[in-house]
Amino acid sequence: MARATSTSIAPIHGNYHGYYLKRPSVRDPRLALLPPSTFAGARVLDVGCNEGWVTCEIAQSWGAHKVVGVDIDDTLIRAAWRKRRTVWSLQEPGDGKSATTNVPAENSKKRKRGSSLVENSPHPHPQPDYFPMSCEHESGSLPIPPLETRGRHVFPHNVSFRTANWVATRIPEDVDGYDVVIAFSISKWIHLNGGDAALVTFFRRVYDVLKPGGMFVLEPQAWDTYAKAKRMDERLRENAKKLELRPDDFENILGTIGFGPAERFGVTGEGGFRRPVDLYTKLD
Repeated sequence: MARATSTSIAPIHGNYHGYYLKRPSVRDPRLALLPPSTFAGARVLDVGCNEGWVTCEIAQSWGAHKVVGVDIDDTLIRAAWRKRRTVWSLQEPGDGKSATTNVPAENSKKRKRGSSLVENSPHPHPQPDYFPMSCEHESGSLPIPPLETRGRHVFPHNVSFRTANWVATRIPEDVDGYDVVIAFSISKWIHLNGGDAALVTFFRRVYDVLKPGGMFVLEPQAWDTYAKAKRMDERLRENAKKLELRPDDFENILGTIGFGPAERFGVTGEGGFRRPVDLYTKLD
């Protein structure tokens, strides 16, 4: 698949501009379904990060050591870097360091799962969105402080973004592996653009970059939503005719690759965005 740009006629990769204006929230409800310990002390990869809202939230509020957002659309990645600056500018003043900021990933897995993000965030301070958006509009964004001042595992230095077709292209951060890989709202687009083979390749890529015991968080899109998506482009329509795999097959495919059974954390969202959030663990 070619790299998408702002000149694309239609968002055939799911690379919607202004996507989060359609599902706005201060806290992403999909993350709120997950146990707070999911990201504590973890290296995280957010595939199909769009404008980086989820990526920044994990880096700022969930105690992750490092979060990498990757998207096929360079315009969206540039917007994600701007989002990072905005999120930093609006958070509560302070050094941003807490007792859970440097929790090792191996210890975080021992923490009990449960409770909500808002009440039990593993990284509750500083408070996000402490200042109103009007502050940035009127005074501009705050400068990013030096790495030495805050540390590489504290927001905003613990989040970065890359433009890449991750299904087909390795990025430098893959070398060190990840504790968590997130795939929100992208399985359908990988499937329609590259067929069954691309989807299986994607799942295998996720398995390969995860550390033993690592977690794959998947928001699968329902089969009936493919019909509208394929109308965007003739190539998608032709590809759709050849698809044999269905979202109901994903758990079996992932099991064959080496993941454990799905953990179902519920369904969230409204209208066409109402979807399940499932978690698969890479078996040792």
